[in-house]
Amino acid sequence: MTNEIVLYTNPRSRGRIAHWMLEEVDAPYRTEFIELGAGTRTPEFLAINPMGKVPTLVHGAEVVTEAAAICAYLADTFPEAGLAPRPGERAAYYRWLFFAAGPLESSVTNRALGFTPPEERQGMVGYGSFEAVMDTIERALEAGPFVAGDRFTAADVYFGSQVGWGLMFGSIEARPAFKEYWGRLASRPALARANAANDAAMAAEAS
Repeated sequence: MTNEIVLYTNPRSRGRIAHWMLEEVDAPYRTEFIELGAGTRTPEFLAINPMGKVPTLVHGAEVVTEAAAICAYLADTFPEAGLAPRPGERAAYYRWLFFAAGPLESSVTNRALGFTPPEERQGMVGYGSFEAVMDTIERALEAGPFVAGDRFTAADVYFGSQVGWGLMFGSIEARPAFKEYWGRLASRPALARANAANDAAMAAEAS
């Protein structure tokens, strides 16, 4: 039995979120860059994650999928990194981590696909409307320097990735609160290290 951490990922995927989180906790890990499509459908990978999705984190005998879950798992597994609030102070942390994984990502994805729920059916989709989600995250980000309060946490890794990508690709509105928030995160050394590794993998993939 080994406690080795292995991240299965692709530089063109949400695996960048998990990669950033691994750099933030500063624990030894190994990265397995795999091809999207054929690489995620091999019998060996499907035995680890039957959904054939990246990121997938293997930590010894444990398997964690879904980028938000990986962020929460690593924050709890490596408490010395200080990326999760104390147990009695986690309300905002859980709220916004899972809001980003649910309503925020769903609303952005549906809008990119050209789907707008009819007003009378907005209660069925979990996020109501894209506009309501944008207004909600704006209020959350105006309340403090980070999404769960005064301190950077794992929630910012996931939530911040959604905001950063949204601003980059134009899939969310470039409101001042969003740009100011992302500006506080974009210079983090852990993010720079993860981006460098992923950019190098993309270059190797293209060569």
